[in-house]
Amino acid sequence: MRTICSFDDFVQDLREAGFSMGGEKDGGIFALSAFFGPQIRWHTEDAQTDPWEWRIRVLQEYRDLSYGKFFFGNGGYITKEWFPGFYAARRLMGEGDVTLGDTRPENVGKQRTWRRGAKTLEEEYEDGNVSREALVVYRLLQEYRELSAHQLRQYGGFAGKEYGPVFERALVQLQAGFYISICGQARKVSRKGEEYGWFSSVFCLTEDFWGEEVMREAEKTDPAEAYRRLEAQIRKLNPQAKPGRIRKFILG
Repeated sequence: MRTICSFDDFVQDLREAGFSMGGEKDGGIFALSAFFGPQIRWHTEDAQTDPWEWRIRVLQEYRDLSYGKFFFGNGGYITKEWFPGFYAARRLMGEGDVTLGDTRPENVGKQRTWRRGAKTLEEEYEDGNVSREALVVYRLLQEYRELSAHQLRQYGGFAGKEYGPVFERALVQLQAGFYISICGQARKVSRKGEEYGWFSSVFCLTEDFWGEEVMREAEKTDPAEAYRRLEAQIRKLNPQAKPGRIRKFILG
């Protein structure tokens, strides 16, 4: 990877890598932040050199890049090219138990995960794998298709401060499971129609974010082959990545 000196450099290198942790820590896998030049500074509000601004820019300006809390409960990026592999690999899950040290593609999926699988979210909820708050959020997005975080809190009955932690956990769970995606940002609107307050993320269903073509490709991709391809790319980006960490990164 070359030194990243601007947003345009970042986009180019993200497409080359295929995925990346979004912050300054690589999670034991890979982060493009390791290649930031000295001109790249966080929280300056400079659209060209502030990585915090890039999270939304990639969503607003491109249709082949996604950002969300996909990995280890933290923010990260996935490109359109590599998303079907992540989505497909989830189907390795839920076939029984194997030892944690067994990372063969045919067995690595047999660990419990939050990644989206063959069951519906309602079925996962009945099995105790998904929280009630996550189910409420998902159903709201099924109905409205696109809502900001503050709208989800209002419509879902999570407006009080006491609901903050469980609501945030629900959003993380749904993003990591590829049920919902961040698709932009918005501010609250007063009765006079004026925007005010801080920006909050806007969410939609993952299938609405990527579209039918990408989702069809994801559904027809072989899970074991998807895992092998992702593992190979991770090892190319970080030869020191540990098998257990790779498994968690891919499968959730």
